Amino acid sequence: MEYKVGKTVIRLYQGDITELDTEAIVNAANASLILGGGVAGAIRRKGGPSIQEECNKIGGTMVGEAVVTSAGNLKAKYVIHAVGPRYGEGNEDEKLENATLNALKRAQEKRVRSIALPAISTGIFGFPLERAAKIMVETVKDFLVIPSPVRLIVFALFDKEAYDIFAQELKKQFGKEV
Repeated sequence: MEYKVGKTVIRLYQGDITELDTEAIVNAANASLILGGGVAGAIRRKGGPSIQEECNKIGGTMVGEAVVTSAGNLKAKYVIHAVGPRYGEGNEDEKLENATLNALKRAQEKRVRSIALPAISTGIFGFPLERAAKIMVETVKDFLVIPSPVRLIVFALFDKEAYDIFAQELKKQFGKEV
């Protein structure tokens, strides 16, 4: 499933984000940047200890922010650690929008041409998938109003349920595929 906005392609992918060969992958991070379970755990296991070591040097960041490390042994060049909100902490929609937008801004700052995003905050942070899909797709759509060096944005969803929900949201917001 693909959509085109200006010179940028938005693609949907079901599977392991760490297997993608985009220049950057986004980690659904916690504020202390400890690579625990879920997406972060897969990044830690496959990317090696250097990613966690770089996170430790950074020391953490705020909810809604994003920081960049190298990608260790992964195919990607960078890991962008975007800190999404825990469901129920308050102001979650804005925080998820900021985490998504700041991940895209960090990619732009690094002149990245391709990036993969997971469904931020929908794992152990408990954010509802449908709501996350709406916010993340809208944020990407708004980001692409201004020309960007990013030419490929992949929503990398691990399971079929998340894939289907993001597919419905993309269709709703973008209409016909290319």
